[in-house]
Amino acid sequence: MIPTRGYAAGSGTSGLKPFEFDRRDVRADDVLIDILYCGICHSDIHSVRGEWGETRYPLVPGHEIVGRIAEVGRKVKGFKVGQLAGVGCFVSSCGKCPACKTGDQQFCPRCVFTYGAIDPIRNEPTRGGYSERIVVDHRYVLKVKEGQALERVAPLLCAGITTYSPLKRAGVKRGTKVGVVGLGGLGHMAVKIAAAMGADVTVFSTSASKEKDAKRLGAKKFVVTRDAKALEPLAGTYDYILDTVSAQHDINALLACLKTDGEMVKVGAPEKPMEVSAFSLIMGRRTLSGSLIGGVTETQEMLDFCARKKILADVEVIGPSKIDEAYERTIAGDVKYRFVIDMKR
Repeated sequence: MIPTRGYAAGSGTSGLKPFEFDRRDVRADDVLIDILYCGICHSDIHSVRGEWGETRYPLVPGHEIVGRIAEVGRKVKGFKVGQLAGVGCFVSSCGKCPACKTGDQQFCPRCVFTYGAIDPIRNEPTRGGYSERIVVDHRYVLKVKEGQALERVAPLLCAGITTYSPLKRAGVKRGTKVGVVGLGGLGHMAVKIAAAMGADVTVFSTSASKEKDAKRLGAKKFVVTRDAKALEPLAGTYDYILDTVSAQHDINALLACLKTDGEMVKVGAPEKPMEVSAFSLIMGRRTLSGSLIGGVTETQEMLDFCARKKILADVEVIGPSKIDEAYERTIAGDVKYRFVIDMKR
């Protein structure tokens, strides 16, 4: 076993504290990665606080991981010691089901998430990137191009793929009118990626103060949604809306902004169910759907796209001692736009 230090929550209210545990020994198909940076995702907070159902404590969160490979198994091809690598939201799947065969491993019934799941090899909880190192089957490891600011690459492993996947699937291209709801960790990546695809982007936000940033990131228009009447002139305007907000809000007013056959996709996950009027969909033959990250191939495609287009997350780097404070600031929306932990501090 490989002794490892990390940061874990012992309960939903205990905060994150230093925690020592063992990683498995490197098998023939594995790589050992020394973690340099790990992003803080809002889902980390939900999981730590037990807001999405049962949590297995102690919990070591973190699924936006970038580091360097320290060891490779004898059967591993395509990776070598010293190479940059990333790990996203899952570390294993069955490889045989329809989802796996189509490259959508995130929907595999036996998908093993990077933290808080049960590792089928050791029959114990998986532990994530708030730690020194991680051992992962090389088939679930991503290649990261050299020469980038790695602290700004880390959030791409969740926030990047969460927004890239639905935008790509929708066929967003030059001239597509795209609305992005919310300008946080997910929303700011959605704006950058949609704009890089050529879309005409509008940001919908409750915070008027974010207009300057939205336009700096690539949006052409900005709409303050605190007053529902502000959306009325936009009825039937947009081809596609990506909703990144995890708080309660009126999605019916946003659905009305779609053209006939327009689509809204939810990637933000509010804690409580949201009300949707049937007429918001019927009147305009609109579609409301959801999306969850992406498979291994698509995630690699996203990383390559972002490297080519020079797209990086806007981040604030912290040391591990500031994790609890970062959680509170994330909830309060006091970050532009993603906290990233420097695991070497």
